[in-house]
Amino acid sequence: MPKQKLIIIAGSPCVGKTTVSQKLYTSYENSAYFDGDWAWCVNPFSVDDPRLRNGDKTMSFALSTYLNSGFDYVFFSSVVVVDKTIREAILKDITAKDYSVIGITLTCSEETLCERHKKRGDANECSFFWLHLKPHEGDYVINTDHKSVQKIVDEIKVIVDSL
Repeated sequence: MPKQKLIIIAGSPCVGKTTVSQKLYTSYENSAYFDGDWAWCVNPFSVDDPRLRNGDKTMSFALSTYLNSGFDYVFFSSVVVVDKTIREAILKDITAKDYSVIGITLTCSEETLCERHKKRGDANECSFFWLHLKPHEGDYVINTDHKSVQKIVDEIKVIVDSL
């Protein structure tokens, strides 16, 4: 049996992580999807809040559960896994063994990001902080400007299927 694959989809808010991941995981048999942002739904939100390390543990637990349950493909999207320290802490606490990690960072232009925020109804919330963070070392970077969700899914599938 081939090695299980944990596919991490990272990037700024509004680059398409959730939309792409939802379509992507349904295109594979025996797959699961976890949106890591669900584990960080707090107000006010600050990536520096030490209480959010509990959210990291929730992410590790959920991913461990999917991998230990025998899913061939586990898709994990989150804005916070752009941060090297956070990503490594989440991966370190996964209890499953013998799986490969494929990192994908989605990006777009500042103009596209602001358009998507407006379309979503996020008035005056267009921040470039996450957009300008350097992608995690080793990640495949996909620009989502002027691409359909299906086109992005197809690009990611080429990567996942080749590894």
